[in-house]
Amino acid sequence: MKVAALKAPGGLDKIVVEERAKPVAGPGEILVRVHASSLNFHDFAVVAGMIKTPDGRIPMSDGAGVVEALGAGVTRFKVGDEVLGTFFPGWQGGGPLLERMGGVPGDGADGFAAEYVAMPAISFTRIPKGWILKEAATLPCAALTAWRALMVEARIKPGDVVLTQGTGGVSIFALQLAKAAGATVISTSSSPEKLARLKDLGADHLINYKETEKWGAAAAALTGARGGVDVVVEIGGAGTLTQSLHACRIGGHVSMIGVLAGISGEVPTALLMSKNIAVKGITVGSREQQEDMIAAIEANGIKPVIDSTYSLDQLGAAFAHQMSQKHFGKICVEF
Repeated sequence: MKVAALKAPGGLDKIVVEERAKPVAGPGEILVRVHASSLNFHDFAVVAGMIKTPDGRIPMSDGAGVVEALGAGVTRFKVGDEVLGTFFPGWQGGGPLLERMGGVPGDGADGFAAEYVAMPAISFTRIPKGWILKEAATLPCAALTAWRALMVEARIKPGDVVLTQGTGGVSIFALQLAKAAGATVISTSSSPEKLARLKDLGADHLINYKETEKWGAAAAALTGARGGVDVVVEIGGAGTLTQSLHACRIGGHVSMIGVLAGISGEVPTALLMSKNIAVKGITVGSREQQEDMIAAIEANGIKPVIDSTYSLDQLGAAFAHQMSQKHFGKICVEF
């Protein structure tokens, strides 16, 4: 079978397409013919060598495909089922625990940049009805992160105000999920063209953060007497957290899901304390949460926004496009 493997010490020029033996489904496992994957920042961190992995690691945490064989004892799926991987195969339900958050495909174990994988059946879910496999492959990392940030941790409800940052996969899914939940959405970007597309997706208010340096106060002003937004889906990290805190109302919630603008920095502790804001770190979610999200997606007719699609042989080029930050939505790999 064909795989894309990462040679040490990492780098886009260290992604090599090669042939490996087709795996066999062991007890409790399913053999899946993988048809699609999608790029996340975590995948970039792996292939760029920011996250160290063994020489020859097969990257990519997201994957969707068709079941071709069942290992002994498998009853969850049947041959021919279309299935979707999970980011944390050991996190079936409940809260985040150390023992549940290992073995991430493409990082702690070989991932989905391969024509076939043999993995435990319990680490897969069904795909949404009416979705093709490429669409489904956008869900396990980005969409589930947005789902947990909004629905599980912040527990948004109709009438809430949600602030999203940028136009990456998590942010766009957050916009779609928030609108489906009846929330008002304020979206930020530095590109007028991307802001227009966010408007088309349902964003109620738009802020160009390059033109408006104090965009946190601007977002709070948009909420009137409310005094700020209920939830921020924070993708920037230390570089944007201060503005996110200014955007929040008293008693607001910041779901911290990314570090794109800095991994460390000053935190305005007095502001955080005085506004009684909850800051919650988010690292994807469980299989049960993925199943809940899929049911919600079906009920609301949500479809992913796909920027572009590459072949497995073009995986390096796909990551180069991701690095350019010109994309809007998800970058997919189909094979």
